[in-house]
Amino acid sequence: MNKFLKSALFSCLLLSLFLSSSAQTCKSFTSFTNNVIYNSCNDLPVLNSFLYWNYDQSNGTVNLAYRHTSVTASNWVSWAINPTGQGMLGSQALVAFQNSSGVVHAYTSQVTQYQTNLPEGSLSFGVTGLSAELVNGDMIIFATLQIPSSMGTTVNQVWQVGPVSGGAPGTHPTSGDNVKSMGTVDFLSGQTTTSGGSGSRIRKRNVHGVLNAVSWGTLMPLGVIIARYLKVFKSADPAWFYLHVACQCSAYVVGVAGWATGIKLGSDSPGTQYDTHRNIGITLFCLGTLQVFALLLRPKKDHKYRLYWSIYHQTIGYTVIILSIVNIYKGFDILGGQKNWKKAYTGILIFLGFNAAMLEAFTWYIVIKRKRDSSEKYPPTMNGANGVNGYGNRTNQVV
Repeated sequence: MNKFLKSALFSCLLLSLFLSSSAQTCKSFTSFTNNVIYNSCNDLPVLNSFLYWNYDQSNGTVNLAYRHTSVTASNWVSWAINPTGQGMLGSQALVAFQNSSGVVHAYTSQVTQYQTNLPEGSLSFGVTGLSAELVNGDMIIFATLQIPSSMGTTVNQVWQVGPVSGGAPGTHPTSGDNVKSMGTVDFLSGQTTTSGGSGSRIRKRNVHGVLNAVSWGTLMPLGVIIARYLKVFKSADPAWFYLHVACQCSAYVVGVAGWATGIKLGSDSPGTQYDTHRNIGITLFCLGTLQVFALLLRPKKDHKYRLYWSIYHQTIGYTVIILSIVNIYKGFDILGGQKNWKKAYTGILIFLGFNAAMLEAFTWYIVIKRKRDSSEKYPPTMNGANGVNGYGNRTNQVV
């Protein structure tokens, strides 16, 4: 029995040694077709990726090879430096995929938006000797980079893989390892770090979108519906007013939180591609704040300025709703690929619009009916200017 146990333990030891020795590491692969020997390499923590390089400190150039294993002809791969921050936006990428004719196409691309299809374009630093090959399931990108001295030797790196769709890179997955593929690399010392910032940033974008869709895009229109239609019913007075105020104040508070997250996301996102969305958001915040002041400065019903206040209040209110809906859909376009969120919000708008249309017709029916009943109760008469007993010209109660 002891011999059996010893034999089993010895077999397990040999198996573990075999598995550990056969595990892929950057140092276990040296057969590059360009015959370059890379002095430094790093096993990237996710997506079966490896980075190899030689750094020339005297002229600030990095001769590198990025290797991605388990790749097929239906995949694209990329490795990028982000000079402006961590994450995807602002990345200067090297991209490679096999086109429909079977040729591996390598090119450069600047990542300026989420859900990008990585269009070709020059980078903010020099790139020479760019090429790529797909051999035995390994996609390898070769290039020499001219790193500006202002970037130093430690840079933010991002690597990614996704599907080829229609002869061009398609949207990569936004979960799992695909949102963990970032970190830093020091070309001089060889030290690297990893970061999960992309997942955090995606969560922030989702929180930003949900807060704004709920506040500006849902609660704000609901508050207007309450104010416009419930006040027609005498039994709803003054409850409709307090419901309206509660709804609009809640929308403003939640909307300010969404606006604040948007400002933070905007500060982390270089470029001008979000200027329209950002500017509309700032406008909404300003108009929403004006509405809060309108509540504080609301004159009494019999005040001579009440009419002007009502015009101001309703104009700003409807403007906020229109801009909110437009900006929410612009946000969906920025996120890209979030069709379920877009469909859900569209369903909410259809529901609110349908109910508003039904209530509009019903309230007009009530108003007309009240006027008809009032005219029948107090018919016009020719007995004097003020009618019979002075009540012929009695003014109907304003609804």
